[in-house]
Amino acid sequence: MDAFCHKIKSINTVAAAIDELKSHIKVTPDIQKALDFCIKAHENQFRKSGEPYVVHPILVAAITAYFSNDKAMVITSLLHDVIEDTKFDLDKVTEDYGKDIARMVDGLTKIVEIREHQLISSSSNDKLLSSALTFRKMLVASIDDVRVLVVKLCDRFHNMLTLDALSVTKRLRIAEETLVVYAPIAHRLGISTLKNYLEDLSFYYIYPNEYRKIDEYVKSHQHKIQLTFNKFISKTKEVLEQNGYNSKDYKILSRIKHYYSIFLKMQRKGVNIDEILDLLAIRVLVNNEIDCYKVLGFFHLKYKPLIARFKDYVSTPKENGYQTIHTTVFHNSKIYEIQIRTFDMHKVAEYGVAAHWKYKNSGKFQATPNLTWLHSLEFSNDNIEEFYHDAKEDLFSEDIVVYSPKGDTFTMPRGSTAFDFAYQIHSDVGNRAVECYINKVKKPLLTELRSSDIVSINTTDHPIPRCTWIDMVKTTRAKKSIKMLCSNRVKEIDELSGRNIINTIFSRYKNNILAGRESVPLHKVPNVLDYAKNIKRKIEKEIRSKKGFVARLKMQSLTLKENRFENIAVYSNFSVGSILLDHCCHPKYGDAIVAVKDGNKVTVHHKMCEHVYHRIKQNCQMVYCTWVVDKLYQYKTVVSIPNQRGELAKLLTYMYTHDANIMFIEYGKDKYSHVQYCDIEFELNEKDKEKVKKMLEKRVKVIDFFSKHDAYK
Repeated sequence: MDAFCHKIKSINTVAAAIDELKSHIKVTPDIQKALDFCIKAHENQFRKSGEPYVVHPILVAAITAYFSNDKAMVITSLLHDVIEDTKFDLDKVTEDYGKDIARMVDGLTKIVEIREHQLISSSSNDKLLSSALTFRKMLVASIDDVRVLVVKLCDRFHNMLTLDALSVTKRLRIAEETLVVYAPIAHRLGISTLKNYLEDLSFYYIYPNEYRKIDEYVKSHQHKIQLTFNKFISKTKEVLEQNGYNSKDYKILSRIKHYYSIFLKMQRKGVNIDEILDLLAIRVLVNNEIDCYKVLGFFHLKYKPLIARFKDYVSTPKENGYQTIHTTVFHNSKIYEIQIRTFDMHKVAEYGVAAHWKYKNSGKFQATPNLTWLHSLEFSNDNIEEFYHDAKEDLFSEDIVVYSPKGDTFTMPRGSTAFDFAYQIHSDVGNRAVECYINKVKKPLLTELRSSDIVSINTTDHPIPRCTWIDMVKTTRAKKSIKMLCSNRVKEIDELSGRNIINTIFSRYKNNILAGRESVPLHKVPNVLDYAKNIKRKIEKEIRSKKGFVARLKMQSLTLKENRFENIAVYSNFSVGSILLDHCCHPKYGDAIVAVKDGNKVTVHHKMCEHVYHRIKQNCQMVYCTWVVDKLYQYKTVVSIPNQRGELAKLLTYMYTHDANIMFIEYGKDKYSHVQYCDIEFELNEKDKEKVKKMLEKRVKVIDFFSKHDAYK
């Protein structure tokens, strides 16, 4: 593949591009027709590098042929820029090449590319929206025909190989989009070769210094690494041949982890490149599945394995079709990763979904694309940024495989919890989950799962909204289900609370004043005081117009009075002697709250409190309540500042310019330290504590930060 990439990158003439295309696929009359049309359509067009523009579509066709060997996809590659960049339209393509190819070309045309005049700053919020729109258009265009994605990936691969001709700004922008949009799709399609190259090419432009360090390390240690590889490969051959395998029965490949993967592992583990255990790996290809397990046994008998790093993707393939046994062993004080797969599994691992077309005529090999992930994405999501985030989370994550007690397999992102697993089974199971057993041991629902865990979920007979757990689950399905359940519960509580508040106001006159008034909208009553008063006035006016003197006398006690208790206000036409924050749900300042009336005492609960929910459904008496919004919000922070003259004064001046009122400061505990830690308490007319924290972080390093406002203060 390296030689292929270097060759593609070096080609800049039409003749050389055509020769490269012919080296990967037989040029049939249909392909020749498309090639001639492509050359004619792009006549007198040139790329930024100065080469004829037609070199690009021809080389994209060559790359597509390398990965798929499919005639229709090669023709589509030749025509992919015709509609957008030339005078010819889709009708012309349909007329000359048929509906199948025209549909693919149309799908590719709808995927908006980055144009120089539309270039968005990397720091702009519009950057996310642009990438998100491109992302969704790609996936929507490929639902009916995944070949659109394969051609698009080949197109982006050639663009990445020729980025040097563009401006630095555009290079960075395209590399960023490639890393977060195209590489994840190549990963999910199982085209590991393409995914690795797209990541490394993006890595080169986005993090040039980090790329250079890894590259220098690998090149400076190349001789030593190769000698190590040679010795281990020689030993491996001995093991295989001693157990009856001859050179025709197997093939051994060696590899160094690709650069971006090394970088991610260094970041994730907090280690340097010398400490990465699986930097070196060999791949053993055998004829059939049973040989995978035989060879594994031979290696484990010869070398000491690290059992914790063993993974069997042969019996339990990844969702993208990947099948390989991974094991890590000790040999001569070094650690090696060994990957064992069949020759057919190797084709799927290298070419992924494209292997279906590349090898479809090669006898026994039948690779069929697994596209359940594509059809499971929720394209109906109106929030494009949210769709982008959710889809990326689903597409580009390391997978684990877990089991139900019946042996059903579930592929989930690494980091998923037992609660995520409950939602994988069904949204109702997740909503009603109360406990879980992992490998027959009772565990909390938020326990992180590991590959091969057997998970059992016990449920109750009613849904339990766990709104604070939404950031503690991993899967999009769990997050969306929790969000929907909580949203529905809030709507229900608002409607019931509104009913109870209005009925309580009129309780001296009638137990259920809303009987017969079911059409009155009540969900805004607990949240908007003026709306609650308006509903009260309408009912009061209706009663006064129909009833006599006694009824009007009772109506005189309907005026809502404000009762303040420190930072909570309740509004009632009854006398309120005291207020209590209930211990069952611990409402904190700013939480959504409801208030239950017990005689002349009011008890405040968190709106999502399960205990009060049952009381609300039983028509308990309630009053309108709200937090009292103070003008000033108190914060406490610990910051570090250089122990230099004037630094503290600069910080205090900066805070003064942002209208902060300093209440307390402690500074200079260690006068000989080059860094001083400073405790500051201050007031500010800003409720959003994240905004306040960001304001401070622009000037100093914030060690600790929190709001002093609390319901129990």
